[in-house]
Amino acid sequence: MSSNKHIGLMQDMAIFVSVVKTGSFSESARLLGVSPSAVSRAIKQLEQQLGVCLLQRTTRKLRLSETGRTVYERCLQLDDTAREVLALCESQDSSARGVVKVAAPKAVAHSLIHPYVAEFLSLYPDIDVHLVLDDQALDLIEQEIDILFRITRQPPQGLIGRSLMPIAHVLCASPEYLSRRGTPNHPKALTQHSCISLGENDADSKWRFRQGESRLTVPVTGRYRANHSRVRLEAAEQGIGIASLPVFVAEAGIANGSITQVLPDWEFETAYTGDLWMLYPATRHIPAKVTLFADYIMGKLGR
Repeated sequence: MSSNKHIGLMQDMAIFVSVVKTGSFSESARLLGVSPSAVSRAIKQLEQQLGVCLLQRTTRKLRLSETGRTVYERCLQLDDTAREVLALCESQDSSARGVVKVAAPKAVAHSLIHPYVAEFLSLYPDIDVHLVLDDQALDLIEQEIDILFRITRQPPQGLIGRSLMPIAHVLCASPEYLSRRGTPNHPKALTQHSCISLGENDADSKWRFRQGESRLTVPVTGRYRANHSRVRLEAAEQGIGIASLPVFVAEAGIANGSITQVLPDWEFETAYTGDLWMLYPATRHIPAKVTLFADYIMGKLGR
């Protein structure tokens, strides 16, 4: 095979990987900056050169043929190798530059990451930051995220990272609310209070507590629910009720007296309890821009 044909084959393979990942010719074309017809032509050329059908097309979706799955796995390995080579070259560049794409849960991004971005940008003028605030479990590889922050007790397989800090939750209310409604002295007393919960599903209104070997679940109600911790904080400060808050969100208000911790002798357990992990792909060659940002945040938030 001539060198030109070899290069063309490699390009078609890369486009094939993109089409499978996105599940769409048009979306791949958008990401690659080419026309949908160019993407379609590349897939046809690849099928002709290999002499096999790779994709079975329907009006609604694309599906890999049996042979296509095997070819895709091999092409994906080539794509990963190419990315590693690019990352290696970038990591050897002493003047790191480019965009670091960082994703984190909303509260973590707003309270723990965002406050330090300005200083980082000042220290590294050739590195830009793209911060994605999302509470969903994002796919680091598919969405091309360089660093993913996640609250978990066990980080997912296939990723490497560092544990930054424990994430605990507390219950808080304003002094005015507690003066008006009384301070609960046991979790069961919360049934008589207005509680500000996350409100994303039924489990969010069943608050779980632990004290030593004792565990209990208390169903709570309230007139206000909000799936953003800063909103719940402000609602508690306004006297609406008793709010569930991450410690890193509540600590300033507790310190200045705008809110008071409720039931401090009980551990409040949520699905977002665990450690804050900083995760990135398991590759030997991490770009310098990613290493610089990771080390910088580690210095700010590390244990």
